[in-house]
Amino acid sequence: MNSTTIAATFLLAMTTAASAVAADKSDLAPFPKAEDGFTRTVIRVPKMTKDSDHRVEIIAGKILPVDCNQKRLSGNLDEKNLEGWSYSYYRLENVSGPVSTLMACPPGTKAKKDFVPVVGTGYMLRYNSKLPLVIYAPDDVQIRYRIWTPSKLVKKAVSE
Repeated sequence: MNSTTIAATFLLAMTTAASAVAADKSDLAPFPKAEDGFTRTVIRVPKMTKDSDHRVEIIAGKILPVDCNQKRLSGNLDEKNLEGWSYSYYRLENVSGPVSTLMACPPGTKAKKDFVPVVGTGYMLRYNSKLPLVIYAPDDVQIRYRIWTPSKLVKKAVSE
C-alpha cells in the first residue's frame, strides 16, 4: 500500500468512528444539560438476550481520605420523569456525611484516599439496552455501576 491509500483508509476510519460517536449521542437530545454544580453521567448497557432478567446497580461516591474505620455517605437516587417523553432519568440531590465508625486505628496505620460510597434508596435500576441511563449528580460525586445477572440455580423454599 502506498502512503496515500493508508492516509485515505485512516481518514475514512476516523470519520466513521466520529459519525458513530455522534449517532450514539443522539439519544441524549431529549435530556436536559446538567445544571451548574451538577454533572450528567450517561450509561449505555449492551443488549442482552432478555433485558428484564438483569439489573443495573448504581454506585455513587466520592474519593475521600479514609483510615481503618468504615465510612459511608448518605443520599437517595430519585427517579424523575422527562416531561413529554415518558423517559426516566435519575437525580442525586443531597449527599451528606461522611459518617464513620469510631474505632481506634492500629499504630502506624496511614490514611489513604479511597472511594466512599453513597448509601440510600433507588440505586438498583431496571436494565434497558434501548435507552441510556442518565444520572445527574453533584460535580464532586463519581458514578460507577455494575450489572446484576440472575443465577441459573433456583432453589425451592421450605414452608415451616
